[in-house]
Amino acid sequence: MQKTMKAIVKARAELGGLEIKDVPVPEIGPNDVLVKMRKNGICGTDVHIYKWDAWAQRTIKTPMTLGHEFVGTIEAMGANVTGFEIGQLVSGEGHVVCGKCRWCITGSQHLCRATKGIGVNRDGVFAEYASIPATNIWICDPSIPENVLAVQDPLGNAVHTAFSFPLIGEDVLITGAGPIGLMAVPIAKMAGARNIVVTARRDAPLKMAMELGATRTVNIRNEKISDVMAELGMTEGFDVGMEMSGSPDAFAEMVDCMANGGKIAILGIFADDVKIDWDKIIFRMITLKGIYGREMYDTWYKMTALLQSGLIPHIEKLVTHEFHYSKVEEAFAAAMGPEAIKVVLNWD
Repeated sequence: MQKTMKAIVKARAELGGLEIKDVPVPEIGPNDVLVKMRKNGICGTDVHIYKWDAWAQRTIKTPMTLGHEFVGTIEAMGANVTGFEIGQLVSGEGHVVCGKCRWCITGSQHLCRATKGIGVNRDGVFAEYASIPATNIWICDPSIPENVLAVQDPLGNAVHTAFSFPLIGEDVLITGAGPIGLMAVPIAKMAGARNIVVTARRDAPLKMAMELGATRTVNIRNEKISDVMAELGMTEGFDVGMEMSGSPDAFAEMVDCMANGGKIAILGIFADDVKIDWDKIIFRMITLKGIYGREMYDTWYKMTALLQSGLIPHIEKLVTHEFHYSKVEEAFAAAMGPEAIKVVLNWD
């Protein structure tokens, strides 16, 4: 086994600040798995770290290996690890939990207050090898394309968000057509939504939303959601909202467009303070639910079953760009550009 490996490191506390460095191959403990990387997805979180925005500055300690979306093969296992095989194709949950608190021992690990994010609070997976707790490893179906397996983390976010409320016969508004917002479209369609309306500021992702099953899209630069509601014959508002944009204005407009008793799942992270008209929330009896990551591991089961069954097709279309890891600067430039939806790094 080699002693050192290549890793993409946030080396400096500044815009960019990435280096491909030779670092030691991580040692694994008795309950860990060493994964040899095949592909990584670049997440919006990674872009925040690259840009070194206010969130990154208060959260990230440099130097640190980036990344939390991955697919790879098992290279080695700790002495206590069972149920896996060397060479097995795997992905994994990016949130490492304590395993001891009230929520962990009652099967609600996604609520653990001691959660550590891979590639955020500990070294990540943008490297030739990564040490991952065996409890976080997810065995992959090799019949699913690797570009899809590499982005199961955000797909799981979409599954968690979309399944937060019943969708059969409901009218659904999705604000934000980034990768997760787009992933939510075929899930909502499969789950029985009647109308699925997606909003964004760019035409390219809105075109993709239509290909994935949206009923109607709205470029908010030149259209109003209220006009589209009238076009669709909606008289009472949307039943379910999925806020994926992180835009205070989009959230405010979503609240205005909800039916009485409507339900909103909020995944987007707001960079600025959000002013909420609480009179509208209270008197119209609107439910707000925050979404963070995936439910462990119910979301992973649902996601795998949906992919295996073909009920959420075309996810691979969302991977619009792929780069060798040595072209990481070009990859991040694409991820921040107008044409990319999802960018993947490969380690071949």
